Amino acid sequence: MKEADQPDRYRGRYRVSSARLRGWDYGSNAAYFVTICVRDRSHAFGEICEGLMRFAPLGQAADACWRAIPDHFPFVVPDVHIVMPNHVHGIVVIDKQTASAPAANRFGPQSQNLASILRGFKIGVTKFASAQGLPFAWQARYHDHIIRNASEWERIRAYIVTNPARWSRDAYFG
Repeated sequence: MKEADQPDRYRGRYRVSSARLRGWDYGSNAAYFVTICVRDRSHAFGEICEGLMRFAPLGQAADACWRAIPDHFPFVVPDVHIVMPNHVHGIVVIDKQTASAPAANRFGPQSQNLASILRGFKIGVTKFASAQGLPFAWQARYHDHIIRNASEWERIRAYIVTNPARWSRDAYFG
């Protein structure tokens, strides 16, 4: 059956549209605000007590894996992050010394971009959970936002740092 002859019954059903900014190279130098969630919003990383995050062992591992990102990706500059009971917020700053003109991502293996950085982080946490016999899974995908200016960066930093104090009102509280 030719593509033009195929029925519309499968269109939009199996392919999730991308939330990425069309035409942006996610390997280019920029600051990215990311949110990564635990599957089913399970409280795998710990709990909030009196406005402070108290880590479970898996939460400690998630925090350590986030802090280790620059060890695996030397072009990433550390910025603020917070591990919450069921999600992680952070700012990933890509700062490659030999910046090239932005180019659209191509099909095939992706490395040295935001997706590969977050994939490495997720793998590290998942391996720890598996080694400890802890039931754990990430939600597929993640949310990202390209930080466009200094005032936005400061607003996002404040949001991340104060997230535990606002936990009961957080969209991921559930």
